[in-house]
Amino acid sequence: MKLGKTRNKVSTEFNMSSMTDIVFLLLIFFMITSTMVTTNALDLVLPKGKGKTDSNKSLTVNITNDLKFYLDKNEISKEELETQLLAILPTSEEDKNRAIILRAEEDVPYKDVIYVMDIANRNHIKMVAAVNPK
Repeated sequence: MKLGKTRNKVSTEFNMSSMTDIVFLLLIFFMITSTMVTTNALDLVLPKGKGKTDSNKSLTVNITNDLKFYLDKNEISKEELETQLLAILPTSEEDKNRAIILRAEEDVPYKDVIYVMDIANRNHIKMVAAVNPK
C-alpha cells in the first residue's frame, strides 16, 4: 500500500522586511549620534596629508594665517605658549602618552611651526602635525 508522499518543501523566497528594518535602525542610530559629535578645533585650512591623530592626553595648538596662537580654543600669545602647555599637560616622567597636536594653516611661516616643535622637543612631549586627509 502506497501512502501519499508528504514532503516538506523549503521555501526559496527571501523576505527582505527584517533586513530593511535593521538598515533603517542603523540609519537612525548614525544620524542621531553624528549630530552629537562636536570638534574641539578652530576652522583652519590644513595642508593635505595622510595620517591619523589620537587625542588621548593631548592638547591642540592652533596657528592661524595671521599668526594668532590658540591653545585648544583659547587665544594666547606666542611668548606664554610654553608656560601654558607645561601647566596643563601632565608632567610625570612615566606619562609617555602626552602629546601636542599642531594645527597650523597652510600659509603659516615655517619658523612659527618650528617654534612649537622646539617647545615640545625641549620638554620631551610628542608632537603630531594635523593635516587634512587627501
